[in-house]
Amino acid sequence: MRKVSVIIFLLAISLFVFTSSTSAQSELPSDDQKQEATIDLTETVSSSKPLQIVVLLTVLSFIPAILISMTCFTRLIVVFHFLRQALGTQETPNNQVLIGLALFITLFAMSPTLNQMYQEAFKPMMDGEMSQTEALEKGIAPLRNYMLKQTRERDLALFIRMSKSARPNTADEVPTTTLVPAFMISELKTAFQIGFVLFLPFLVIDLAVSSVLLSMGMMQLPPVIVSLPLKILLFVM
Repeated sequence: MRKVSVIIFLLAISLFVFTSSTSAQSELPSDDQKQEATIDLTETVSSSKPLQIVVLLTVLSFIPAILISMTCFTRLIVVFHFLRQALGTQETPNNQVLIGLALFITLFAMSPTLNQMYQEAFKPMMDGEMSQTEALEKGIAPLRNYMLKQTRERDLALFIRMSKSARPNTADEVPTTTLVPAFMISELKTAFQIGFVLFLPFLVIDLAVSSVLLSMGMMQLPPVIVSLPLKILLFVM
C-alpha cells in the first residue's frame, strides 16, 4: 500500500519536474504565455484530487487482505465455525451468514480504531492538509496499536527472532511486516482456546445422551439427533 502510493507520488513529481525543465529551456514567455502557464498550474493543482481517487481505489483492493490480517475477523469466523460444529447443525447457519455476522461484529469492535484512522489520516488527506505518505503513516499507527495490544509477547518475539532483525526497544520500532503475522498467530491461538471452551459443554451433552441411550438399549435412534434439541436449548438459554 505504501509502495504503491509512493510510486504514484514519485511519478507525479517526475512529470512535474520534466515539464518544468522543458519550459525553462524555451524563450521567455509573453503575457499570454504567462496566463496560459497560470491556468496549467491551476489545472495541475486541481488534478491532485483524481490522483487521490486513484490511490484510494488501489487501497480498496487491499481491503479483504487487511480485513483478514489486521482485524479480529479471523478470531470471530474461527469461533463461529467451532460453535457450529459443536452444535452439530451441519451447514446451518451457512457460511454466508457466519461471514456476514463476523464482518459486522468486526466493524463494531474495530469502530474506535477505524474512527481514529479517519479523523487523523483520511480526513486531513482529503482536505489537503497532509500528503498521502503522511496520511499512510498516520493511518497505520492506530491499527498497529490495536494489533500490539492483541498480540502475545511470545508470538511477537518468535517472529522477531525468525526475521533475524535487531530487538526493538520500543513498540514503534517493531516492523509492521513482523507485527502482522504475529498478530494473526495470536488471533488463531485465541480463537482455538475460545472454541475449546465452547465445545466442552456440548461434548458433555453428547456423552450423556449417548450413555443414556446405550443403557436403555435404544441404539436404533442416533444420539446426534437426540442431543441436538438439548444443545440448541443450551445455546439459546
